[in-house]
Amino acid sequence: MSKFVERPRYVCALGGAVGTLKVLPRTIPILHAATGCGGNVALALNQAAGYLGSGYCAGQALSSTNASEREIVFGGEDRLTEQIANTIKLIDGDLYFVITGCMVEMIGDDIKNSIKKFDGGDVPVIGAETGGFHGNYYKGYEIVLKTLFRDFVEQKTVKDRKLVNLWGVVPIQDVFWKGNMALIKDLLTKLGYRVNTFFGDGETLDNLRHSAAATLNIVVSDTFGVEAAQVFQEVHGVPYISVPFPIGDHGSESFLRRVGSALGIANAFVDKVIEREQGYYYSYFERLGDVYSDLDLQRYAVVVGDSNYTQALARFLADDLGWLPELVVITDFLTDEQQDTVRRNFAGYESGIEPELVFDTDASNIGKYIAGHWGQSNGQRYFEGFNPGFILGSAIERDIAEKLGVPQLTVTYPISNRVVLDRGYAGYAGALRLTEDILSTLVGSR
Repeated sequence: MSKFVERPRYVCALGGAVGTLKVLPRTIPILHAATGCGGNVALALNQAAGYLGSGYCAGQALSSTNASEREIVFGGEDRLTEQIANTIKLIDGDLYFVITGCMVEMIGDDIKNSIKKFDGGDVPVIGAETGGFHGNYYKGYEIVLKTLFRDFVEQKTVKDRKLVNLWGVVPIQDVFWKGNMALIKDLLTKLGYRVNTFFGDGETLDNLRHSAAATLNIVVSDTFGVEAAQVFQEVHGVPYISVPFPIGDHGSESFLRRVGSALGIANAFVDKVIEREQGYYYSYFERLGDVYSDLDLQRYAVVVGDSNYTQALARFLADDLGWLPELVVITDFLTDEQQDTVRRNFAGYESGIEPELVFDTDASNIGKYIAGHWGQSNGQRYFEGFNPGFILGSAIERDIAEKLGVPQLTVTYPISNRVVLDRGYAGYAGALRLTEDILSTLVGSR
């Protein structure tokens, strides 16, 4: 039996579905769930995601059946049909997506019966079962993507060899998703391709609707969105690759080379793109040389977060910034196979660093792992331990950072002590922003 999770870092699958749909252009989520589900999810997604805000017809304005005792006894399908009809009538959208909570799934409501009544209407209505017991936010994200790829994306027999689709940067759960998508899209554009990101700036539902014309799907994760890519390939015949989330020179170079190889781009062209990006990138790092040495800014580091971010952050710290990320705590719920895949992303550092990896979802254990890795003073007068240290994690890690007396930067969900707009850490340009944030944290009290 699974143990309980103290201070969870994720909302449930329903929350993941809500979060994914609320940032999909002109898409209206319709909740078939108990009273209170939508409000609870909305608060978690807003206040713990860099103060995201509600968005269009989301947040506290979510359409919901607010199922109660009557629906539990007599079933809620008629109530759902009524809610769909009223939502289409009152809320302007181009796609209406029904999602379910735990209670209505437990009583056996079949949302397909209600959705079928709107077949052939002026606007498409689709839906999926997303009860919270299916899993966490990532599961809801995956369910929504698979449903969209099966039921909304149109078949395309002719492929556009200069078009690719990008996902795996999970909206809202990655608080910096919008900036990150823009930065990764920019890298792919420099390779000569147009990019659908579905959830980024300037995207429309037509980008999603016609995405089967792409020549390749790029999943920027080894764990999130891979199942959806398999569905896309089965239904639309578009192959996919999964690549680790890139931060900094070493991560970005590997990303560009793997994508270039999958697309059949000449190595010489990829080399030129990388050379230009490196020239830009290191021209700014050169400016840090004096202050980095004079103020002794190198640190031991602990990285806490999901499998996407931790591998990218640790490699950046070790191979680009010259720090010592000796301990990484990965907070995902992962299968043994997924854990093995994730472990491979922490090997082969240019710096030779080999971080200790721990898979644990409980916030209270972080201090224990730090003490276990660096040891305890046991009264030793000159014991250094985790010093000088730095923690990159979520707002949950602020307490342990204060207890240990080390600086901390909040970069993974939940984030309640920063306001995030278009900031992103991916690629070369994003790594410069990350460097600014890390070093500013160190010198901010001077």
